[in-house]
Amino acid sequence: MGKFSFEHSFEIDTLQRLIAKHQGLFRHQSLFDTHYRGKPLSITAIELGHQESPCPTVLFVGGIHGVERIGAQVVLSFLDSLLNRLAWDKHLQILLKQVRLAFVPVANPVGFLQGSRSNGNHVDLMRNAPIDAEEKVTFLVGGHRISSKLPWYRGQNGMEAETQVLVDYVRELQGTSTSVIALDAHSGFGLADHIWFPYAHTRKPFEGMGYIYHLKQLFDRGYPHHGHYKVAPQSHYYQTHGDIWDYLAKTHPTKVPFVPLTLEMGSWAWVKKNPRQIFNFSGYFNPQKPHRHHRILRRHVVLMQFLIDAAFSQTLEGISAEQYLGLQTDAQRHWSKKR
Repeated sequence: MGKFSFEHSFEIDTLQRLIAKHQGLFRHQSLFDTHYRGKPLSITAIELGHQESPCPTVLFVGGIHGVERIGAQVVLSFLDSLLNRLAWDKHLQILLKQVRLAFVPVANPVGFLQGSRSNGNHVDLMRNAPIDAEEKVTFLVGGHRISSKLPWYRGQNGMEAETQVLVDYVRELQGTSTSVIALDAHSGFGLADHIWFPYAHTRKPFEGMGYIYHLKQLFDRGYPHHGHYKVAPQSHYYQTHGDIWDYLAKTHPTKVPFVPLTLEMGSWAWVKKNPRQIFNFSGYFNPQKPHRHHRILRRHVVLMQFLIDAAFSQTLEGISAEQYLGLQTDAQRHWSKKR
């Protein structure tokens, strides 16, 4: 994983090496250019696969919180695997003729160089979107505008550049897709791996919950021994202001299925197994032992490949309006029991 330095980021360097080594295999663009201590930085989007006409899209995002390095590493490791498979994997070659795969592996590069949750303006990007919780949120944790010196600061003047470019990029993908599934990789909550979906700002049911319920059923049946994820709306655990995925889902609904998922890896389990991690701030959010680190990089490959295969099969596009009403009803019944 590499020793952390405020002047160095293993994840940023890894992304640059992947681009240099494989750039003939994909399209890449800078969504936002900035500098940190004289070092040029960018938020880079990489796309593989279909682009001639609207198609299913799967988006993988990492590194919204700079201290949660394992999220970016999981995304980068999966991207590296796909790129190395392209030369021989016939299934992947056929899949990419009909599906677009998009990656934003390091969404907060300044945060990575600072070793902080926030960006260069001390704003928590997952509390920064212009959407407010409908109920009282947990003090500080739910997002606040008290001071940039305190964690979970929302900011004062609209969306930060990093938030804005991610929102704009997702909207762009929605406009050229028949469905969009997004997986945003984080770490730091609880002993188990969670998959959260909107909403974080309200307990009201997400209008796209039926799609998520359908994917959950397919995953549980197809991989019955891999069901270690706890899948639920984020509001079942706590509510927040400013969630990016809530903002996209609530204020910019689209006619195509939109499934925003947040993978919240349970870093407390890593601390429990290696208590000495508490003496290292990064250790609260990232596995420190090499064998555990490698295991986490492998652990989520099945889920990520499943999302790609579901997109290739046009699983969401094939659901009729009548079927969806039934799925939405079943989803609400299922998650209302889980509270």
